[in-house]
Amino acid sequence: MAPTMPLTLPLHQPPHIAAIGVGVHGVVSDHDRFRLPNLWQLHVYDYSADYAVDGIAMRLAPGTVSLAPPGSVVDYWYRGRSTHLYVHFRPIGGGGDHLRAIPVLQDAGPAKPELEGLLRRAVSGQLHGESRQAAAHVWSVLWTVAGLSAEATRPRRHPAVEAAAEYIEEHLADPLSVAALARHCGLSHNHLTRLFAAQFGGTVVGYIRERRMKRAHHLLTASTLPIASIAATVGIPDLQAFNKACRRTLGAPPRAVREASTRARPD
Repeated sequence: MAPTMPLTLPLHQPPHIAAIGVGVHGVVSDHDRFRLPNLWQLHVYDYSADYAVDGIAMRLAPGTVSLAPPGSVVDYWYRGRSTHLYVHFRPIGGGGDHLRAIPVLQDAGPAKPELEGLLRRAVSGQLHGESRQAAAHVWSVLWTVAGLSAEATRPRRHPAVEAAAEYIEEHLADPLSVAALARHCGLSHNHLTRLFAAQFGGTVVGYIRERRMKRAHHLLTASTLPIASIAATVGIPDLQAFNKACRRTLGAPPRAVREASTRARPD
């Protein structure tokens, strides 16, 4: 197992916590070896040390997060008193969309305070007999850790594009124009248009249309909201125009989209 090789962890449900707390090491000995035959290990570090998982050497630094699977041999070589937050746990649930690939070791970056806060609340919950609450906090930690590598590799949007996209999401029910969006972002019409083309490969108007129809598809297939209300919610209150937009983007009129989704659901 290489340090960069991700581990696949099921996150379908909150995990079972076997142990959680603050570990204090490097006081008696500068070397520790751990092996948990049936439990995963997750640690958030506040110190620098040498580290190995199944003999593969790595380096710890303040703000790093490690994940070790059951049965792995974990070695630490400390440089004096060293404390870290830890949780030993057993995942619950299956695979599918809830399987996540998580590196053995990664930098938490700005998420470190959030991870530490969640783990400390989990420690407190466990101490006070609130095991479900503690498991929920650890579940949030695992989801956050699973998102760290994805966040690091995700292409960064221009801040103006990010602001425009957030504004669009919050105002899908309202009339939206490129000129108004550009003013909101403090850019010219042409500059915003060029940024959207570079980021999404299309126009601002096309992006708005895509977001509206994605919201419409969700509401048609996952809710019982009346079609007229859905049309208004996504900013196309004219039912004829909404019907035409659904045919063009979703391949069928709204009622047919809803009926097809209903037929496809298991009894």
